[in-house]
Amino acid sequence: MTQRSAAREVFHTDRAPAPVAAYSQACASGPILSVAGQVGIDPTSGKITEGGAGPQTEQALRNLDAVLTAAGASLEDVIRMDCYLTTTDHLAAFNEAYARWFSAPGPPARTTVIVGLAEGLLVELTALAVRRD
Repeated sequence: MTQRSAAREVFHTDRAPAPVAAYSQACASGPILSVAGQVGIDPTSGKITEGGAGPQTEQALRNLDAVLTAAGASLEDVIRMDCYLTTTDHLAAFNEAYARWFSAPGPPARTTVIVGLAEGLLVELTALAVRRD
């Protein structure tokens, strides 16, 4: 679903978890697209992905990809990622899963921060993309 206003477009897809507070899955102004934090929750079951940071990263990236697609973009359009992990102990598994999702010429710019997340969540990802029309 897309909602348009004079300043921005708002996007939602059922292929990613629904927002749990007052935010949109993604908003765009012209070609600039900002995707809200995506986590390792399966949108069908509503359950947190089991197995640690690697599987949660994979699910978060599937969710991110679904939101990007709903907004007319793809992972190739992402120019910046902000990645939030609950501990540095998850970096190796996160990096391994993350690297599988980005192709040549290389991954987007990235910041990785260690933070507190909701119980059971180990990874959260936000993205900034430039849509090609």
